[in-house]
Amino acid sequence: MVFKSKQLLTAVAVAASLALSSPAVLADVAKVAVSQIVEHPALDAARNGLLDGLKQKGYVEGENLEFTYQTAQGNPAIAVQIAKQFVGENPDVLVGIATPTAQALAASTRSIPIVFTAVTDPVGAKLVSNPDKPNRNVTGLSDLSPVAQHIELMQELLPGMKSVGVIFNPGEANAVALVELLRNAAKERGLMVVEGTALKSADVQAAAQIVAAKADVIYAPTDNTVASAIDGLVNAGNQNNTPVIGASTTYIESGALAALGFDYYQVGIQTADYVDAILKGKKVSELPVKVARGSDLALNQKAADKLGITFPASVLERATSVAK
Repeated sequence: MVFKSKQLLTAVAVAASLALSSPAVLADVAKVAVSQIVEHPALDAARNGLLDGLKQKGYVEGENLEFTYQTAQGNPAIAVQIAKQFVGENPDVLVGIATPTAQALAASTRSIPIVFTAVTDPVGAKLVSNPDKPNRNVTGLSDLSPVAQHIELMQELLPGMKSVGVIFNPGEANAVALVELLRNAAKERGLMVVEGTALKSADVQAAAQIVAAKADVIYAPTDNTVASAIDGLVNAGNQNNTPVIGASTTYIESGALAALGFDYYQVGIQTADYVDAILKGKKVSELPVKVARGSDLALNQKAADKLGITFPASVLERATSVAK
């Protein structure tokens, strides 16, 4: 009888240990609600990476994970409506993909943990005041673009350039922060910045036509309005024989000459670390805001041929991919 009792106690102890360590055997279903400002390849990749990252950690949609997703279709007002709906459903974690949706979520609750991702300037967006020690219910990952490196890449590809054009949405805090970085980086290198604004996706191509006629190169930032209309921006550049350099490698698919940016699928994978930590009991204050890891250099040979540009050997050596 003693032997059997020891076996029983051991079995209970093992079961308890597994219940604490593996989300796959949790009695409750983890509820994660994701709000995304607009659907475009970079943000979609981040969302897919988040879901796959959670799966790698043992959370399986339809089994022990309830994964809710909505897009605001580029409209901040809709983002606010989604935020209120999600808060009413009381999920375990809210995820905001891109600045406007993260802001809408943060304005809607002070109690439900919020993880943001693909947010350029979380301090400027008033999501956090101290990235090292989040003091409320918000933390996450920044995708702050290496704008100075983007300028350096432009000058490597176009040594004689004197001006850089940019289209951005002045209503997006992330876009405003990026353009300010661009102004500073360009000034340090004696370059002029030609700016155009677009409050909605439908405005991007027309604004790009004006800028492309005045600038030597167009810089396409990780502005969600620009990203959702990147085809139109590249078309405007092509019509004026003005190359487009992107801050997201997904812009290569639309014909950008070159792009230096994050693999947003991997950004999503990294975001899953935050969500998992919160689901396992970590406090938001214990999870400092970080800049996502890694960047890729993508080149477009077809675009280079069309524009009569030859990639320098130094650039080709650093490239992680070359589209033919």
